[in-house]
Amino acid sequence: MRPLLTGLANITLLLANTLILIGPLLLCALAKLVLPGQAPRDTCSRAVMWVAEFWAENCKRIFALLTPTHWDIRGNADLRGDRSYLLISNHQSWVDIPALVQAFNRKTPYFKFFLKQELIWVPFLGLAFWALDYPFMKRYSKAYLQKNPHMKGKDLEITKAACEKFKRLPVTVVNYLEGTRFTPVKQAQQQSPYRYLLKPKAGGVAFVLAALGEQIDAVLDVTLVYPGKRVPGFWDLLSGQVGKVLIDIRTLPLDPALCQGDYENDPAFRLRMQDWVSALWQEKDQRIAQLREEHAA
Repeated sequence: MRPLLTGLANITLLLANTLILIGPLLLCALAKLVLPGQAPRDTCSRAVMWVAEFWAENCKRIFALLTPTHWDIRGNADLRGDRSYLLISNHQSWVDIPALVQAFNRKTPYFKFFLKQELIWVPFLGLAFWALDYPFMKRYSKAYLQKNPHMKGKDLEITKAACEKFKRLPVTVVNYLEGTRFTPVKQAQQQSPYRYLLKPKAGGVAFVLAALGEQIDAVLDVTLVYPGKRVPGFWDLLSGQVGKVLIDIRTLPLDPALCQGDYENDPAFRLRMQDWVSALWQEKDQRIAQLREEHAA
């Protein structure tokens, strides 16, 4: 009974927080659409980010009040709100998003996610995602692209257009290189060479770096670990059944050479980008094993 009551209380407070702040968020976003001149629009963009950060901070307070979850955050002491970051993370659960909020809200610029197109229809949150200029991506299967070759590259065009909006203000661009949440079934289907990860995809991050490379000050390599017997779902978090979340952060310099190639048309550059991503993923797989062993000990 207690998990049910905790979950309902969390849902009620989180929903109230969202309903109260969605209005100011949308007003700032609409003002950005109608105001003439770039300076007023940038001011509105900053206002949108401030409301979003205030909303996220309230979410943190709600979880702290109602749930016993311990967020073990390592490596975020030197982050700054006036710098731009590329944040790369493994992806296992909807709990990953609150984990990033716990570690980075008001320490870095507010997140920019690349979202599945279907999420624009989520009540309230879809409007918030639009107001925050989150790009909505349409994923096409190989079979669909074979039948509709003119659609090839459309997702990359969206990436480039979205990154153009990010150039005028500091930004934290989040990229889940696996493209989907990790499960043992997906791992087996992919024949992934990693113990705790799916195969990474280098294309998306390559185009982000090509568009924003000069603006990105550092790469945040984030490793999320759930030490329990299973990966928790969002209801587990809401109902107070997540004991601990490990959030390990490495701040890495960005090699300028990774921002200056043509991923689509230059095979040598494409191989270099894939090698960089593969090396990151190999280190991350080992880091997950190390963190799990530390917790078990």
